[in-house]
Amino acid sequence: MPNRLSSSTSPYLQQHADNPVDWWEWGPAAFEEAGRRGVPVLLSVGYAACHWCHVMAHESFEDDEVAEVLRVGFVTVKVDREERPDVDAAYMSALTALTGQGGWPMTCLLTPTGEPFWAGTYLPKDGFLQLLRAASVQWEQDRPRLEHGGAEVVRTLTEAQQRAAAGSAEGLDARLADEAARSLAADADPQWGGFGGAPKFPPSMVLAFLLRHHARTGEARSLEMVRHTCERMARSGMYDQVGGGFARYAVDRAWVVPHFEKMLYDNALLLGVYTDLARTDPVSRPWAERVVRETVEWLLRELWTEQEAFASSLDADTDGVEGATYTWTREELVAALGEGDGERAADLLGVTPAGTFEHGRSTLQLTADPDDAPWWAATRQRLDVQRSLRPQPGRDDKVVTAWNGLLVAALAHAGWAFDEEDWVDVAARCARFLLREHVVEGRLRRSSRDGTVGGALAVAEDHGNLADGLLALHRATGDPSWLAAADDLITAARSLFVRPDGSVAGTGTDADRLVLDPTTTGDNAEPGGLSAIAVALVRLGAQGGPPGCFEAARDALTHVSEQARQAPRFTGWSLVAAEELTAGPTVVRLGPSASPELAATTRRAPVGTLVLHRSTDGPAAPPPTAAVVCHGTVCGLPTEDPAALP
Repeated sequence: MPNRLSSSTSPYLQQHADNPVDWWEWGPAAFEEAGRRGVPVLLSVGYAACHWCHVMAHESFEDDEVAEVLRVGFVTVKVDREERPDVDAAYMSALTALTGQGGWPMTCLLTPTGEPFWAGTYLPKDGFLQLLRAASVQWEQDRPRLEHGGAEVVRTLTEAQQRAAAGSAEGLDARLADEAARSLAADADPQWGGFGGAPKFPPSMVLAFLLRHHARTGEARSLEMVRHTCERMARSGMYDQVGGGFARYAVDRAWVVPHFEKMLYDNALLLGVYTDLARTDPVSRPWAERVVRETVEWLLRELWTEQEAFASSLDADTDGVEGATYTWTREELVAALGEGDGERAADLLGVTPAGTFEHGRSTLQLTADPDDAPWWAATRQRLDVQRSLRPQPGRDDKVVTAWNGLLVAALAHAGWAFDEEDWVDVAARCARFLLREHVVEGRLRRSSRDGTVGGALAVAEDHGNLADGLLALHRATGDPSWLAAADDLITAARSLFVRPDGSVAGTGTDADRLVLDPTTTGDNAEPGGLSAIAVALVRLGAQGGPPGCFEAARDALTHVSEQARQAPRFTGWSLVAAEELTAGPTVVRLGPSASPELAATTRRAPVGTLVLHRSTDGPAAPPPTAAVVCHGTVCGLPTEDPAALP
């Protein structure tokens, strides 16, 4: 049996390379083989840090009985959702339509031409075998009915998508943003922060919008939602109190028990939110700045690669046990710290005799600041050393363009906000790697591993997020080469993804067509293609990009305005773009020799104001010792008075 996954650049596919299952990678060859044999395709989609993906792999894909049933009746295709977000989005739409919910591992049964006639998530071995055998019998006995069902799924979803993507005449404006903020306030959890019930995901893009809404309107409720949610998360079991960094989500409303995988995109987005909260809200600054610094330390320690970019994630599991690296008992704390310090740490961190997790173990929560900060700093370091002796979760060291773009933006912004030039330098080194290695024959690629670029083409969010990171570097350094590189990326993106009506396609014009269109207008755990492009267009226009950027951003946002009205929790990044457009956007251009007082004042600028340091390029460049404030394309006179700045 050929091992078709052995040369993949995806760690997730590599995890399955030695399965007894005859896996194919996604591509025309697999579907041609299914057509030749006259059998359906089993599509399995997951990612390396996914707990239930590991469970299904151990129970089913490593099992000889399952492998034989698959070999006889199916062509089996394995997809890393992080490497092929277009394939994932296309078939996730079928899964949610057929079952009412999504999730991974995603399992779909497809016709040889790609139409889905069954979809689900995790199945235990017995249930999976039952499905496979029943599907094989039905395929043999009534193949036309299954093919008709798959075609109906495609037709129904295509029609629904066309209706949802229609532009709105009113656009996504200040009135809709105000309405979204009121809707979010009604949905906010007044006790534990966040929105809705369990499971509870970090609402990073919504928080970024609410900070900008507060800056524009002065609405206290918007700031309070951000402050309350950020503090609850920062003190919870979802935040790693010992090592820094956030887990992907909490399984409970109170953020006590996380799903332990740590994702680069979550931490990049949250880094930006906590940075803005710390620099603009004195009440939050002590703990928000602590979270920023600890998260940057974790990112550099755990996810920085030899290629000078950032790996994708850490697994939820350690040796097959979820959270084994991160949870403690009181007895383990006493053994690590001694009786006095161990009991004191257990009380501080909410480690109970019964446990807050499984099997009497507890996650660590810092529900209040310790009364002895030096003691806690030393204790935290001792726990970190002790924990490092445990087995560690696996790392997915695939470098994803979009996620690294998010972190380049967050690091450059945080480096400016806290006057940490080393952070800006790390962001620049990462950006240089992406521009050098992820652009192949003029076309941006989605990912690489160990310096080898993968074959998957970049999608819209890769272009938008990376361009936004380059624009953040331009603001932090004043180097016009970053602006030029961002302009090139957005020019390419507009050619590849932006349709004549301003909407943003899920695949490029040069990519293979999928049976189901992967286009989405909203955001999920990370910015979608439309919002990523819109945010980059707004900031490119504000920082001196070509004419038409603001208009193109407004055109794109018309296609998400109705979703922003109905479901603002899933349009946070588009609302960020709308708020910045409403504000002008506002740009402060600071001369290269401006006084320390003037520079310090810009660090307290309202959230959403774009501060361009050491600005020497463009018609609005200020004199060396002065600053210029611009709203959209209209700029004021140079000033050296800090009081004249926003």
